[in-house]
Amino acid sequence: MTTSTPPIKLSCIIDDDEVYIRLIKKIIDIKKLSENLLIFNNGKEALDYFTAIIQNVSKNAFPEIILLDLNMPVMDGWDFLKKFTQIKPPNNGFKTTLYIVSSSIDPYEIERAKSFNYVKDYLVKPVSMDEFEAIFKSKTA
Repeated sequence: MTTSTPPIKLSCIIDDDEVYIRLIKKIIDIKKLSENLLIFNNGKEALDYFTAIIQNVSKNAFPEIILLDLNMPVMDGWDFLKKFTQIKPPNNGFKTTLYIVSSSIDPYEIERAKSFNYVKDYLVKPVSMDEFEAIFKSKTA
């Protein structure tokens, strides 16, 4: 059952696939899963944003959930993950759950992604509406 108040205040998509982004935005809107949504088309845009937020210690502007693609221009998901783990302050009130959402089914990439402390899970595209709903609902449980 969907509640009228979104369980998540702020979520984030880092992906260059416009069709995927539109689909996820629609699912989040229909299911009322997040109050606000940040969208970045590559890892560098996202990293610049997160670096500024951390420097300003603005916990309210930091997403609770990040959905990260691995294959993007400018800065891919791998480079983003490496740099994100360097800038994100541990145990400083930033409660972010990061999911890799990729079309790759390569077992090496899946294991590599899960080796990062901030990665909660690796999801293979296309991800169903029920899977997205479960991700957002588990964050508030």
